[in-house]
Amino acid sequence: MRAALQQAKRAIRLGEVPIGCVIVYEDSIIARGYNRRNTDKSTLAHAEITAIRRAAKKIGDWRLEGCTLYVTLEPCQMCSGAIVQARIPEVVIGCMNPKAGCAGSILNLLEMPAFNHQVQVTRGVLEAECSAVLKQFFKDLRIRNRLEKKASTPSGTPTPSESDN
Repeated sequence: MRAALQQAKRAIRLGEVPIGCVIVYEDSIIARGYNRRNTDKSTLAHAEITAIRRAAKKIGDWRLEGCTLYVTLEPCQMCSGAIVQARIPEVVIGCMNPKAGCAGSILNLLEMPAFNHQVQVTRGVLEAECSAVLKQFFKDLRIRNRLEKKASTPSGTPTPSESDN
């Protein structure tokens, strides 16, 4: 999970939401990924999708049997679906995502018995650290957005919320 956290920090340097992922096979990291949605202007540029694509290329097969995926934030529906489709047998999650998570929060696509493949899931590994990175990112983003808004508003001109009072 520490390697996944390092990937999340790479996303921060790009101004991206800090989500990181690594895939391990036979005790070695074979693929890494981090969130690049805004940078790549792509809905598909999630940490897990990038890591899955790279791992499949490294192994030479779309089936990632025998791999373990570590991710700092609970996967969304797209990433959870890709994990199931790639036949990844084990996923380790840092912190849960109550607003969009599909590995137990909103849905649990990884352990759904109706699918032909279920994933063994471990939750809460380095949870405090994974959560802290995300919370700090969004705190800093709110401050930055406030400062940018203030800088773009001519002094003395009331903002819409001020003129409503």
